[in-house]
Amino acid sequence: MTGIIVCKETYGTHSLKKDYLKSIDGAIHVVDRSEKLTSISQFFRSVFLPQGYPESVSDDYLQYQLWDTIQAFASSITGTLATEAVLKGVGIGDEMATPLAATITWILKDGTGMLGRILFAWCQGTSLDCDAKRWRLFADILNDCAICLEILAPLSKSYFRLIVCIAGLGKSIVGVAGGATRAALTQHQARRNNMADVSAKDGSQETLVNLAALICGLLLMPVVSGNHGLVWSLFIFFTALHLFANYSAVTAVRMETLNQARLHILVQHYLTSGGEMLAVNRANSQEPVIWQTRRKMKIHLGATLHKIIKRSEDLVTLQDLYRYSGYLLNFKLKSGDIFIVLKQSSSVVDHLKSCIQAEIINMAVECSSKKVQDQVLLNNSQFMTMVKAVNAENSSMLLQESVQLTSKLFPQFFSHLQQTGWVTSHVLLGADEWRSEWDEMRIEDKKMD
Repeated sequence: MTGIIVCKETYGTHSLKKDYLKSIDGAIHVVDRSEKLTSISQFFRSVFLPQGYPESVSDDYLQYQLWDTIQAFASSITGTLATEAVLKGVGIGDEMATPLAATITWILKDGTGMLGRILFAWCQGTSLDCDAKRWRLFADILNDCAICLEILAPLSKSYFRLIVCIAGLGKSIVGVAGGATRAALTQHQARRNNMADVSAKDGSQETLVNLAALICGLLLMPVVSGNHGLVWSLFIFFTALHLFANYSAVTAVRMETLNQARLHILVQHYLTSGGEMLAVNRANSQEPVIWQTRRKMKIHLGATLHKIIKRSEDLVTLQDLYRYSGYLLNFKLKSGDIFIVLKQSSSVVDHLKSCIQAEIINMAVECSSKKVQDQVLLNNSQFMTMVKAVNAENSSMLLQESVQLTSKLFPQFFSHLQQTGWVTSHVLLGADEWRSEWDEMRIEDKKMD
């Protein structure tokens, strides 16, 4: 068809293209310039990927989802093996078993799981946001342990009910940790305020994988049923695949928000490199996803005031030291604790600055127990003064020097954070809810007296 092109149209970055041609008589004709088979690929994109992919999601979306698909398939297969074992344990196929006994076992199993779900959410709810990657991996490791218990349960008739209840408790924790961290990761992946779409398509992908695993399970069960050696061989293989895929999935995530682990990595590198800020990808690759970040000093952000003062003079001294700051920080070298009291009006910047000061103090304490060999640190006179203060157990000098060094480094540190792509509008530092308000005028009057 010939004519004058009056408009060209594309669908996102996909290969769907249309030209609008104006004919001699003024009519508009639509010509489809899309590549062959585009309609088929577009169908699968629209069903299983968020609208606007890849621009509407984070750069790590595809890699994470691929590994997540593999782990979901492996978990479904091992789950099928566990289901058969539990059903045998409650008496399916056993003429001596009664429906009442099976019902009681199932009720106890579900009830234990419900209690465990409530208790775990109460104890660890906040940290699930702050350490989403670590808790995601923890959930899947615990899930494998629970499945292992379910397969073992029929081997011990006396303790079957107890073992199944423990497995149910583990799976309930998996449900809370897995669901909550999945929501945190979805929030990271959604780049167009499209969390619902990303979450819905993730559900579609998981459903498809579970359907494929269900078909494989139907083919496998007649072969492996009753063959304990084959059951355990499949369990070990798919569990190993499950754990490897999960580890690869969480390490593929590149989160731009700051939590305690990533901030610890950034501050340590910044001090030892002479002011170089790690990029998002490099810092995430160093983030521990199995164990918590190890420090000599434990940081308590959002602590209550009585943790850092005993007398009114202590408050006067700290308020004078942290003049115009939204926090007060003090520590106990003997117990290895750093307490940060946040002001009612404290901002994200105050939270970040206080944790950076805490990291500097922690680093000085760590360096005090070994010979400092890093030339950049040796040339930093303020930091070396802090190390000497730790060795001399001079807490007052250590605190003063840390305040001065933090005030000196923070503006440039904060600027470098923004330049390298880190999110500074909000942080995930795990602050507790205690907030304080002190009367600065009254404290000033007391000083004058």
